[in-house]
Amino acid sequence: MAEAHNPLEQFQIHRIVPIKLGGIDASFTNSALCMVIATMLVALLMLYGMRRQALVPGRLQSTAEMAYEFVANMLQENVGKEGMVFFPFVFTLFMFILFANLLGMVPFSFTTTSHIAVTFALAIVVFIGVTIIGFSLHGLHYLKLFVPSGVPWFLLILLIPIELLSYLIRPVSLSVRLFANMLAGHTMLKVFAGFVVALGALLGWAPLAFVVALTGLEILIAFLQAYVFAILTCIYLNDAVHMHH
Repeated sequence: MAEAHNPLEQFQIHRIVPIKLGGIDASFTNSALCMVIATMLVALLMLYGMRRQALVPGRLQSTAEMAYEFVANMLQENVGKEGMVFFPFVFTLFMFILFANLLGMVPFSFTTTSHIAVTFALAIVVFIGVTIIGFSLHGLHYLKLFVPSGVPWFLLILLIPIELLSYLIRPVSLSVRLFANMLAGHTMLKVFAGFVVALGALLGWAPLAFVVALTGLEILIAFLQAYVFAILTCIYLNDAVHMHH
């Protein structure tokens, strides 16, 4: 019975369709299922929301248009008009993380973004993509990103390794921020939900009220973490396109 109330049990990976490819376990899991569902929900929102393009938009069209304008404004403000070429990537990234976060709030579902393997995969794609864009636009001049301008040469011995380390640490900080927030929030929800059951109807109202408030906060955090991931991607793209030196 104690295992049933383990707050970390919700993060366990379960095989739905076992698949073995040589020595590699490529099973279709509950995490993969939720990623597929999140992707399908985003696709359905955009396809059905924009299929009519009515002058007076309905709820789905309004939601789709708001999401489009939100990401477009984010890119233009942080990268400029040149950044709109990256809109499909940033929009897909933002919407997938947002829907994956929100899907994790549904009872008996799975929060894919609570696993570092998923968030690091997203972050390393951003890191590699930004690096490729930087070198393709600026060539070897992109290395000037690690050389602060107007700094005496003797300080560069210290500053260049720091700049390089801060650049290489980007995928780690980007992935851990999303993973840690999702993991901590859902663990707290599970813990206080356990208090509701343990205290019963007489005293359980206090933790229940906290669970309701925490659920609202987690929905807000689900949006904020998707936004933070997208806005940092835009900032990294700005470095690659314009360089800050």
